[in-house]
Amino acid sequence: MNALRDKAGDGKAQERTRNSVLRQMAVLQSMSLHQLREKWLDLYGGEPPQYKKQFLIKRLAYRIQELFYGGLSEQAKTHLRQAALNDPVATVNRRIPEERKTNETILPGTRLVRTWNDRRYEVIARSEGFEYDGRIFKSLSAVAREITGTRWNGKVFFGLKKVYGKIKRGSENAG
Repeated sequence: MNALRDKAGDGKAQERTRNSVLRQMAVLQSMSLHQLREKWLDLYGGEPPQYKKQFLIKRLAYRIQELFYGGLSEQAKTHLRQAALNDPVATVNRRIPEERKTNETILPGTRLVRTWNDRRYEVIARSEGFEYDGRIFKSLSAVAREITGTRWNGKVFFGLKKVYGKIKRGSENAG
C-alpha cells in the first residue's frame, strides 16, 4: 500500500480521503495551464511536457489516482511489456519504413481535385509545395484550411487517406 492510502486508515477516514481525491480531480478542470504545469511539477517531480491543457488534465487525474490507489504492479508492467513486444502498434518509438514513406509521397505535377460546398477546387503538387489559387502552400493541410476555414488533415480532405473510427466531415460534398 502507498503512504497516502495508509494515512487514510479505514472506514470514515478512508472515505474522506477518497472524496478528497475526487475533489482534486474535479479542481483540475478549472485550473489554468500555468497552474496545471505547477501541479505537474508537484506530482511528477519534473518539467511537464509541452502539450495541451486536456492532456495535462488527464495525466494529472491519473497521477492523483495512482498516488492514492497505487499504480500498476511490477508483474502487470512486465506482462504489458511482453505483450507490446509482439504488437507492432504498441511500440511507441517505431519508425515508418522507407518503402512506405516513398509510397506516401505525392509526386510533383499531381493534380488533386475536390468539390466542397458545390464548388470545385484544384490543387497541383509542386516540388516546393502545393499550388492553389496561384499561391504555393507548404502542405495539403494548409490548402484544406484555406478552402474550408477549419483545420483538416490535407490527405483526408483530398481523399488520399481514409479516416478510421470517425465520420468523414463533408463527405456528402466529396467529388
